[in-house]
Amino acid sequence: MTKTDLTIYDNSWFDEGAGYFKRTIWFIINALFLINPLNPLSGLKVFVLRLFGAKIGRGVVVKPGVNVKYPWKLVVGDYTWIGERVWIDNLEKVTIGKNCCLSQESFILIGNHNYKQPTFDLMVEPVIIEDGVWLGARSIVTGGVTCHSHSVLSVNSVASKSLDRYGIYRGNPAQKIKEREIN
Repeated sequence: MTKTDLTIYDNSWFDEGAGYFKRTIWFIINALFLINPLNPLSGLKVFVLRLFGAKIGRGVVVKPGVNVKYPWKLVVGDYTWIGERVWIDNLEKVTIGKNCCLSQESFILIGNHNYKQPTFDLMVEPVIIEDGVWLGARSIVTGGVTCHSHSVLSVNSVASKSLDRYGIYRGNPAQKIKEREIN
């Protein structure tokens, strides 16, 4: 039986999308302005994200404690709310639509490893969150998933497959439990 051998791990193919200097400066700025719970100023956070290449729409709210891996791989539509301690671990592009709500401690997790390979290869796939989606507190969306228009991922649920339009999902793995009705 073959075993995992991390001495031969190689992700040199992976492109962070920025040089070492920019990534290092972002690490510091992210800690000071976004992750830092003492900074309640959403406008300042949006400004800093844009400064580092994020495409952020009008009226976006970014709460304290948010962590963004690579802002240059982030697109956020108008009037979206990003709640306390949301983690966007965007090793690949993350697109978030208009009027979305990412509740407290929700997690967008792009990267994973291929456990079937002895080299434990890195795997990354983009995430798309379409308009009107609501990610419940502590929910997780994994790489390659599209949360289609106005879908809901309930508290503590894990979406490892795409969510239908107006579907409400719960559990790990998330299962559709009913349709969302907006009056």
